Amino acid sequence: MNLIAIVIVIGIVVVVLALLGLLFQKQYRKVGPNEVLIVSGGGKKYVTLPDGSRKEIGFRFRIGGGTFINPFTERSETLPIEVITVNIRTPEVLTAGGIPILADATAQVKIDTSDYSIYLATTHFLGRGTDGVREVAQTVLEGKVREVIGTMMVEQIYTGRHEFSNRVHEVVREDFANMGLLMISFALKDISDTQGYLDALSKPHIAQAKYEAAVAQAEKDKQIAIVTAAAKKEGEIARLNAEAEIAGASWGNEAKKADSQVAVNQKRAHADMSYELERFRIQQDVKREEFKVKNVEMEEQTKLEGMGITKKQKELEANVIKPAEARKFQVQAEAEAESYRISTESKGKIEARKAEDMAEAERIRNLGQAESEAIASRAKAYEKYNQAAMYQTMMEKLPEIAKAIAEPLSKIDKIIMIETDGKLGTSKLTGQVADIIAQLPEVVEALTGADVKKFLKDKLSGEK
Repeated sequence: MNLIAIVIVIGIVVVVLALLGLLFQKQYRKVGPNEVLIVSGGGKKYVTLPDGSRKEIGFRFRIGGGTFINPFTERSETLPIEVITVNIRTPEVLTAGGIPILADATAQVKIDTSDYSIYLATTHFLGRGTDGVREVAQTVLEGKVREVIGTMMVEQIYTGRHEFSNRVHEVVREDFANMGLLMISFALKDISDTQGYLDALSKPHIAQAKYEAAVAQAEKDKQIAIVTAAAKKEGEIARLNAEAEIAGASWGNEAKKADSQVAVNQKRAHADMSYELERFRIQQDVKREEFKVKNVEMEEQTKLEGMGITKKQKELEANVIKPAEARKFQVQAEAEAESYRISTESKGKIEARKAEDMAEAERIRNLGQAESEAIASRAKAYEKYNQAAMYQTMMEKLPEIAKAIAEPLSKIDKIIMIETDGKLGTSKLTGQVADIIAQLPEVVEALTGADVKKFLKDKLSGEK
């Protein structure tokens, strides 16, 4: 076999294999988990019945996944096993009490996944799809719902919906099982009637509910009123207690203020008296200091006069004595210079000049001594003058004190005098002022120790 023949054979084999692959791929069927793959033909299959016996069937099935389909002996179809929603609305149906009502319900239905149920569902619904299953289930459920309504009263259905659903489950289970169906859930959504029975049935309950609500509300209002009154009472008591406490505190505060005012007035009175006493003490100290200053001034004046005397003595020595001595030496020098020619004349002149100078010196010395004695006498007079000066100062101040006593009268705009003992008020006023002025010597004596009356008496006696 040559090379060309080998290539041709290989090509034929590849083509055959490719065709077989395509055929295999085309004949491999896959379904989802909510579908059943039904494969009919291809041999005998068996299914177990509820009584335990086995029955031969002409198909095989697979829930979800995939399987190979023999193109020559088998064919495949799908059967949906997903959940199907079925809505049921019945016409007017008579209940056990003879009341016509309309029912509105919903159910969830699917094909059971047991082998026997799939076998039954395949024989009933294969090729009809989901709509076929829904149509059959809806028809069966409407009949069973009407059947259950006929066995129950309206009140039982209205108040016992769970029991109604359980009864529907019971009556529909056998029929659904014979078709391979399974009802997962059932719910009665609503019931109504065209005769107004349900409305009338609800009115007593509504009235009872309203009555109970009104009673409950009244009870609540009563409790609220009681609690409010109690709270108001407690609040009023608390307010009165608080006002009483405030009044007590206010009274205590006013009492404290009054006590404080009394203490303040006492302190103020003490302060005023202390101020007056201190003012008099200060005035007395001022007077003493003034006397001391005057004494110092007198002492300084005496010192100054003494220094003046000393100065005059020095001036006398510098201006008279020293020049006289210088003149003496000059005359002696001139006399010696002129020699004996004028010795007699010179001596006479010198003696005369000397006598004159001595007389002048004696005169100056007597003058200084007299001035010194005058100064000493003045100093002694000053020592005696201190007390007199003090009395003199006091006498000078007495008019000012009298003026200060009478000064407040000058500031009074109007005086009303009332005669009580036959005397005029003006005479009383002037008499009181005169009495106050007459007490001044005793006040001065009490403050300074100086007896003004005695001083005046001594002065007047001396003048006589």
